[in-house]
Amino acid sequence: MKRLFPLIFAGFIGGLMAIVAVQFMNNETQYVSLQNQSPRAVLANNPTAPAPFDFVEAAEKVTPAVVHISALESRELAQQRYQDQQQNRRSPFGEFFDMWDMDDFFGRNFFQPKNGTGSGVIVSEDGYIVTNNHVVEYADIIKVSLSDKREFTAVKIGTDPSTDLALLKIEARNLKSVQFADSDEVKVGEWVAAIGNPFSYLTSTVTAGIVSAKGRDIDIIRGEKTIEEFIQTDAAINPGNSGGALVSAEGDLIGINTAIATPTGVYAGYSFAIPSNLVKRVIKDIKENGNIERGRLGVQGNTVDEEIINEFGLQIDYGFYIVKVDKGSAAQFAGVLPGDIIIEINRKKVREFDDLYSEMEFAKVGDTIKLKVLRGNKEKDISVKL
Repeated sequence: MKRLFPLIFAGFIGGLMAIVAVQFMNNETQYVSLQNQSPRAVLANNPTAPAPFDFVEAAEKVTPAVVHISALESRELAQQRYQDQQQNRRSPFGEFFDMWDMDDFFGRNFFQPKNGTGSGVIVSEDGYIVTNNHVVEYADIIKVSLSDKREFTAVKIGTDPSTDLALLKIEARNLKSVQFADSDEVKVGEWVAAIGNPFSYLTSTVTAGIVSAKGRDIDIIRGEKTIEEFIQTDAAINPGNSGGALVSAEGDLIGINTAIATPTGVYAGYSFAIPSNLVKRVIKDIKENGNIERGRLGVQGNTVDEEIINEFGLQIDYGFYIVKVDKGSAAQFAGVLPGDIIIEINRKKVREFDDLYSEMEFAKVGDTIKLKVLRGNKEKDISVKL
């Protein structure tokens, strides 16, 4: 028995270590959208080395333009949303449930309004504010708190779920607003600061880091048609900073913070921001039209891959292979044919569908786009009026 005990104990320890190892391996990183979470003070360990300069001037320049947003959904809107959801489901039990007051069935509120908090950035001195769509998506009551403690009721001018951006307006004048930088000129390795206003009762938060990557698509925005060209940074960003500013060392806006990469929901390494050039284009369209009007090309197909190359005997390993041209579409009228491979759009190389889609998403009805297609073994330029 004495000889047997060490074997049993060793087996127990080995099994315990195996369980811990499996648990560790399953702890995969998730991309968490900074939305609708109750803000709480969290100490985040930012491993980035100290910057070779300080961000005092940048923070002083930008902090007055970063606001706190409290977004509430009214009871009436919540009830309407619930009814719309039920109608979309077309439940065979709909008539039965309509007989009951589902507002407080067994003490549960079936029309529970949604609410969220986040940050926003003043983009004009007359009160236009940009934030994330997910912060205000369900809200019809939006309160904005400025850094000087003034509070305003905001109007939702328009939203663009495809880019997770929303434009708000408050009735105020002579506000401090941000200056936009050219996000295309941002370099990997460049120092940046993330500025947010997650708590209405505290001052703004400022953290620093470097640009780790550009053009990142992390599949975080909900929906079938989304545009994700994120700037990745290691600046610490926590829930409540969503919609805040990512700025250069000079204090110019290079992005709107929107998501963090973490297994816990709290900052643990990387965060992501929507590039300022994309933000400017969305703001312009919402101001002019109240929404985003996007033109339609009218083609269906797939990114050129090994399977398509082998099936059709292609001599090219990139581009968008057109399987079908929609009847009556802009592409059909312009002479685009099934079997064409789009290799350029507006002089930009099309390596895959996302390259084509990203360019098309900001082409309006009436715009003319220039395609270069490979037809057989010959390249052909085609102009398409959307």
